[in-house]
Amino acid sequence: MRFVRIMAMACIGMLAFNAGAQQTKLLTADKHNEYGLVYTLPVTSLEIEVTARRTVKKAGPYFQYAKKFMGTDKVIKEDTESWTITGVRVSPYGVPDSENRYLMQLKSGAVTYICVDENGMLLSINKETQAPSSPLYGGQDESAAESVEKIKINEYLQYVNEDFIASQSSAKQAQMLAENLMEIREAKIALTRGTAETMPQDGKQLELMLNSLTHQEAALTAAFAGITETETITHRYTYTPSADGREVLFRMSDFAGFVGADDYSGDPVYITVKVTNRGELPVDAKGEEKKLPKDAVIYNVPGAAIVTLSTLGKTLYEQEMEFSQFGVRFGLAPALFSAKKNRSYATFNPVTGALSEIGEDGAE
Repeated sequence: MRFVRIMAMACIGMLAFNAGAQQTKLLTADKHNEYGLVYTLPVTSLEIEVTARRTVKKAGPYFQYAKKFMGTDKVIKEDTESWTITGVRVSPYGVPDSENRYLMQLKSGAVTYICVDENGMLLSINKETQAPSSPLYGGQDESAAESVEKIKINEYLQYVNEDFIASQSSAKQAQMLAENLMEIREAKIALTRGTAETMPQDGKQLELMLNSLTHQEAALTAAFAGITETETITHRYTYTPSADGREVLFRMSDFAGFVGADDYSGDPVYITVKVTNRGELPVDAKGEEKKLPKDAVIYNVPGAAIVTLSTLGKTLYEQEMEFSQFGVRFGLAPALFSAKKNRSYATFNPVTGALSEIGEDGAE
């Protein structure tokens, strides 16, 4: 067997089957591809999912009368909007590395086969293996409102009369709103105590009446106290580190939320990569580095790095993980996989290209 690095994909005979979200391919050698199988090793990339809470506060039009008619001055006095990052998830995944493509050259009659994903990345030799699910690539927004029932700041106008509309005095309008609010609260108390002049005929009707009064109460209260609306936004990014360093991944603006790294309206959110292990070649019993077998089946010995996301001096996420690009490459003796008896199989990590398992498959 002969293994050489190549830069172009050879013509390959293949058998395809579905495996999870991606299509996995079994590549077998025959005369059409001159008994050569091509595979690619991965470079490790990151899918970064950032979740933020958007909070919008709106002042009620009569907030200045809250103390007089509501008995409190703990109300929203100006419109504001803010964004707070509440969670970060980082998931490594493998992408094809065009600079790490190899040819596995076999002899006529060899029964060796390899399993690759739809991008040609090596998953296993002499064993069928499922390809991992594809990541969700960056840029998508997902939002979810946290409010059960939103009250609009001017919704109170649905519950006022002609006298309110005709009045030119904001103080008088605030007084009428406060009086209406007291009437609504008294009606709710009467219904719950069963003392209302007109009681509902059944529990369902009672529930509907109480819900309606509760909504009216909230709308009139908002005219004094203001409203707060919150929603959760999730944004995804992809990042492939190549060396130690720090970069601005994106920025977070109090007015626009997630903005680009070059948009200075927001505070920077940094991604920092610090290599902790460069990966080392295996050693023998004497502690000396092993020599690469002739025409070896190449795989990655990954390194490691600490990935940190931070903003304004606060650490949002920190985790050490393995990366193929910070390691070295070694190989397995090809005779392991072409023996007529006690033939071996091997599986490889689809994220780093590392050797995961090797054993005998029992093929004759």
